[in-house]
Amino acid sequence: MGPEREETISEKKRIDLPVTGMSCAACSARVQAALSKIKGVETAAVNLAAEKATLHYNPSETSVDEFINTIKDIGYGVSVSKITLPIKGMTCAACVARVQNALSSLNGVLSASVNFATEKATIEYVPAQAGIREFKKVIRDAGYDIIEIEKGEDVVEKEKQEREKAYKKLRLKFIAGAVLTVPLLLLMFSQMASIPIINRLPMHINFFIQFIIATPIQFWVGWQFYTGAFAAARHRTTNMNTLIAVGTSAAYIYSVTATFFPSVFEIKGYAAEAYFDTSAAIIVLILLGRLLEARAKGHTSEAIKKLMGLQARTARIIRDGGETDIPIEEVETGDIILVRPGEKVPVDGIIKEGYSSVDESMISGESIPVEKRSGDRIIGATINKTGSFKFEATNVGRDSMLSQIINMVQEAQGSKPPIARLADKIASVFVPAVMAIATVTFIIWYLFGPEPSFTYALLNFIAVLIIACPCALGLATPTSIMVGTGKGAENGILIRGGEALETAHKINAIVFDKTGTLTKGKPEVTDVIAVSSQQSATPLNPPLARGVSENDILMLAASAEKNSEHPLGESIVNKAKEKALELKDPEDFQAVPGHGIKAKIGGRNILLGNANFMEDEGINTGGLADKAEQLSCEGKTPMYVAADGFAAGIIAVADTLKENSVDAIKSLHNLGIEVVMITGDNKKTAEAIARQAGIDRVFAEVLPEDKAKNVKQLQDEGKVVAMVGDGINDAPALAQADVGIAIGTGTDVAMEASDITLIGGDLMGVGTSISLSRATIKNIKQNLFWAFAYNTVLIPVAAGALFPFFGILLNPIFAAAAMGMSSVTVVTNALRLRKFRVK
Repeated sequence: MGPEREETISEKKRIDLPVTGMSCAACSARVQAALSKIKGVETAAVNLAAEKATLHYNPSETSVDEFINTIKDIGYGVSVSKITLPIKGMTCAACVARVQNALSSLNGVLSASVNFATEKATIEYVPAQAGIREFKKVIRDAGYDIIEIEKGEDVVEKEKQEREKAYKKLRLKFIAGAVLTVPLLLLMFSQMASIPIINRLPMHINFFIQFIIATPIQFWVGWQFYTGAFAAARHRTTNMNTLIAVGTSAAYIYSVTATFFPSVFEIKGYAAEAYFDTSAAIIVLILLGRLLEARAKGHTSEAIKKLMGLQARTARIIRDGGETDIPIEEVETGDIILVRPGEKVPVDGIIKEGYSSVDESMISGESIPVEKRSGDRIIGATINKTGSFKFEATNVGRDSMLSQIINMVQEAQGSKPPIARLADKIASVFVPAVMAIATVTFIIWYLFGPEPSFTYALLNFIAVLIIACPCALGLATPTSIMVGTGKGAENGILIRGGEALETAHKINAIVFDKTGTLTKGKPEVTDVIAVSSQQSATPLNPPLARGVSENDILMLAASAEKNSEHPLGESIVNKAKEKALELKDPEDFQAVPGHGIKAKIGGRNILLGNANFMEDEGINTGGLADKAEQLSCEGKTPMYVAADGFAAGIIAVADTLKENSVDAIKSLHNLGIEVVMITGDNKKTAEAIARQAGIDRVFAEVLPEDKAKNVKQLQDEGKVVAMVGDGINDAPALAQADVGIAIGTGTDVAMEASDITLIGGDLMGVGTSISLSRATIKNIKQNLFWAFAYNTVLIPVAAGALFPFFGILLNPIFAAAAMGMSSVTVVTNALRLRKFRVK
C-alpha cells in the first residue's frame, strides 16, 4: 500500500491560474465549485483578492485545457500569454519531442508545441509563473539554443539570416567532404578503377592514406553529429545524431584498428579491411540530404515571405500643413496620411477626403478593385489604383490587418493536427528502439553469421543505425501544414491551425446563416409593378391610377420615404437615385408603425404599406393581391402604393442573394456536402431563398440564441458540421460547429470567433477551404505512409533479413543515401501543394 500511495502522490501536479472577470465572493465560489467537479481535481481553491485559482490534480485524468474551458464556460476568463521562440540545433523528430517535453515540464506552462519544419516552439503559459528566462534556460539545458532577437530587429529577417548562415556552413562542409571522399573511394576501389599508381601501394600504406583523408571528414565535416549526440547523452537520451555518430564512429574505429593493428582481425585466413570510405560517404551523403532538405524547407515558408513583402516601407503623413515621408514603423494612430495613385496604402484607416478604387487582391483574393470614398475603411498593403485620398490611421504596427494575418498564418503553420500525434509518439521512442534493433542485429550476425562474422555484424549494425530516419517522421506533417496554410493565405483563406485543417476535410454538412452570408444583408428593390395602362377605367382603376407609370410609382414612394431611416425605405430611395429620378419633398409625413406611411407628394395623397394598411385605409387592392402573393412566395416583401385613394402599384423589396451564392453552393454539392440554411425569416420566405440558391435543407424562424441548437441537431445525426456566419452574431453556433467559418471583409473580420476566416467575404472560399483541407490531409497521409513504410521495410533489410533467402545485404553507403533521400522526398511531396489551384 505504501509504495502505491507514494507513486500516486508523486503523480499529482499543482497549477495556479489567474482568473479574470470575478467581481464578488459569489463569483469565486462559482468558479471553485465548477473546478472541484472536474474528475481528477483533488483540491480547488479560488482566491478573489489574488484573482487566482490553485488546483492540485492528477494529469492522467484531466488537463489544464479542461480547467480553462470550464472557467470560460461559466463566464469568466483566464489570463494567459503566448510566445513563439525560434530554436536552433534541432535535427530530427526526437529533438522536437525533447524540447517539447522540457518546456511542458515547467510549472506555469499550459501547452508547448514544437514544429520541426518551422524550427519554432509555441508556448502558452501563465506569466506570473513562467517567462522567457525560464524558457531559454530549459531549452539550453536540453542541448539546444534560441535565436536571440535584439530590440528593433526584424524577427523574420533575423531568422532568415540565421538559416542562410547555417545553410552556407552546411554547404561548405558538404563540398569539402565530397572533395575529400573522391580520393578515398579511388584508394578503396583502385583495382576496379585500374589505377596503377594506387595499385602498386602496399595495403598498409593505402589504409594509412585513407586514414589521413578520412579523419577530417569524421571530426570536422561530421562534428555536428558528435556535438548533437554528446548534448543528448548529457541528458541521458538519444536522437538522430546519436545514430549517425555511433554508426560512423563504429566504421571509423574499426578501420583505424584495421590500419594500425591488423593482427586483431587476421583470423581464419581473413585479412583486415578498412571502411574509411563507408564512414566518410555516410557523413557526406547525410549532409547532402540535410542540404537539400534545408533548401526545400525554405520554400515551405514562401507564403509568409510574400505576405511580409506586401508591407509598405514608408508613409506620407500630413503634419503642420506639410507632407513628410516617414518609415512605416513611426506611423501613429490618428496620423493623417496621403496616398497617391499607384502607391501602397501603408496602414489601416478610414478615408477622410478623396475617392479612389483600391486593389485588395493581395489581402482578400478579389481581383476587382473596390471603390472607396470618404468614411470607408482602408486596409494597409493594398494598392491605390486611380484617385488620391487622405485617411486617418486607425490600426498600426501589430494591430494592422496584415500583421494579424501574418501572425495567424505563422500560428497555423506552427500548430499540429491530431493526425501528427501518432508520429510524435513514435518519434519519441524511435531512436532507442533503433539502437536496440542495431545491437540485436550485431549480436545475431556475430554469433550466427558467416565468416568474417565480426565484419558482417559491424556493417549490418552500421546499416541499421544509418538507414533509420526519424527525420521523415518529423517532417511528414508540419511541412504539409506549412504549405497548405500558406496556400490558403494566398487565396484569402486564413486557417487558424492544424486541427481545423484536419477537421475540415471530414465535413459533410455546411450550415449557412442567411442574412449577410448567403444574401447581401441589406434589402434591395426587386420589382416595381404599376396598374396596367391597358386596363379600362373602372371604380377600381380610375384614370389617375391607370396613368401612373413604374417610374412614377417609384418616384412617389421614394419621395414619401425620402427622410426615412427604415431599411426598406432606404432601399426604395436608393433605387430611385439609381434611376436618376427627381424626388420631391414630402408634406404631412406620418409613419404608421407596423403598417406603412402616409405623405402628400405634389398634391397627391400617397400611401405606402402592407395589405392590412390598405384594408384599414379602405383601399381596394383588387387584382394586385394575387401579384403580391406571388412575390411573397418568392421570398420578397411586397408594399402597396396607393394614390388619392386608389391602388396604383406594388414595390417589392428583398434581401437578395450575393452574386456567387448559387455557384458556391453548387461547388459544395460537387464535393458531396449537404447545404443547410438557418434564418429567422418565416418559413415561406426562407424556402423561397433556398429554392433560388439550391439549398438542401432549411431551418426557419430560428432565434439567434437557438442557432447553436440546430447545429447540435445536425451533429446528433452523425454529421461533421461547418457553420458559416459573420463570426460575431453567430458566435455560439460557430463555437458549436466542428469548424466555424467566418465571412468578413476588411478589418471587420472576426478572426477570434472562427476556425477559418474568408477575408474577402467570397463564398466560393468555403468550397476552396474544404478542397484545400482535403488536399493537405491527403498529402500528410502520403508523407506519413512514406515515412512509416520506409522505416518499416528498410530497417529489416538493413539488418540482413533478406540475406538467408536471397544473399542480399545493404551496403551502409546506400543506407545513408536512402536515409538522406527519405527526408527530401517527404518535403518535396509537401511542396506539391503549392500547385493547388482554386477551381
